Amino acid sequence: MLIGTPLAANATRVMLLGAGELGKEVIIALQRLGVETIAVDRYPNAPGQQVAHRAHVIEMTDGAALRALIEREQPAIIVPEIEAIATDMLLQIEADGLAEVIPTARAAQLTMNREGIRRLAAEELGLPTSRYAFVDSLEQLRVAAAEIGFPCFVKPVMSSSGKGQSRVHEAAELERAWQHALDAGRVRQARLIVEEQIAFDYEITLLTVRSLGVYGDTETHYCAPIGHRQVHGDYVESWQPQLMSETAFARAQDIAGRITQALGGRGIFGVELFVRGDAVWFSEVSPRPHDTGLVTLASQRLSEFELHARAILGLPVDVEMTSPAASAVIYGQLDAVGIGYAGVDEALRIPGTDIRLFGKPESHARRRMGVALARAADVELARQRARDAAARVRPVAP
Repeated sequence: MLIGTPLAANATRVMLLGAGELGKEVIIALQRLGVETIAVDRYPNAPGQQVAHRAHVIEMTDGAALRALIEREQPAIIVPEIEAIATDMLLQIEADGLAEVIPTARAAQLTMNREGIRRLAAEELGLPTSRYAFVDSLEQLRVAAAEIGFPCFVKPVMSSSGKGQSRVHEAAELERAWQHALDAGRVRQARLIVEEQIAFDYEITLLTVRSLGVYGDTETHYCAPIGHRQVHGDYVESWQPQLMSETAFARAQDIAGRITQALGGRGIFGVELFVRGDAVWFSEVSPRPHDTGLVTLASQRLSEFELHARAILGLPVDVEMTSPAASAVIYGQLDAVGIGYAGVDEALRIPGTDIRLFGKPESHARRRMGVALARAADVELARQRARDAAARVRPVAP
């Protein structure tokens, strides 16, 4: 690809659909490579909009509005960074040759819906997964949960970042889980997935990069495995590398390679997997940088965002890890607009640490407002440093 000059007639234009903290880092990485960036989100002053060349606010589930904006901006490449997008329109835009969708419009459509990606993984590819069922009513949920057994997980088929997820211990909790899933789904629809709880030792994100090789063929690269801890479905800390057996790592690579090949295209994929001993199960996949991959800002020569930018543009990638590292989430802790942050100086006095404050205009108690990063000689020390640094950053009401 010939890369032009931003804001010139020959500019290489990339439009991001979704401009949160992950999109912001992708935009910065693209700009370092001379790309003109356009950030689109559903609310003004989203993190990525603060650094892009141009910003737009639209409802991205409105297909007509989305197409009108794309026709006006004429990007060469469209990069979906969230799931809540009119993917039917993306398929049409791709078919009409208006722009290239990363990794593909089909991948964006399949992965926005847990049903699509689970059926692809388990039923078409035969990948090992937890037992599951899709349900359209509370009565169906009761039947499916009884068959799968307790404890189990109940989730909307369309949601992100753990929203609407419940861990159900007994049948009496199902009605509450049903209502919670309906209230938190990205669209108000009565379709949920109920999943078996697997007794795993740990879970990982295997960042998998599909990029162009020297002869124009597609190559697949795997970063070192990232371990992470979640609370109520939300990531709270991650670390790299996660120690695992050679057999388990080989199986993880096989699963990640098969699912990403089926999705196709170029870019980085966050493949989530459960691991117990040498056994590995597929959980989910995101065709974009993953929140647990924020740790790569400290652990790798090229972060997941730089890898995504390079792969998008058809440039060579390098997945070398340079140091054990960890990340820990900085929460908003309060409900307010335009908060401040105290204690950043204290956090950065901890050896090997760094801080990313995302610049989100509105804070909520459990909203991710930043992340602490830390390097160390080993993962455990890095995790302790990252947690300590995150704890020292104190949100302050305006």
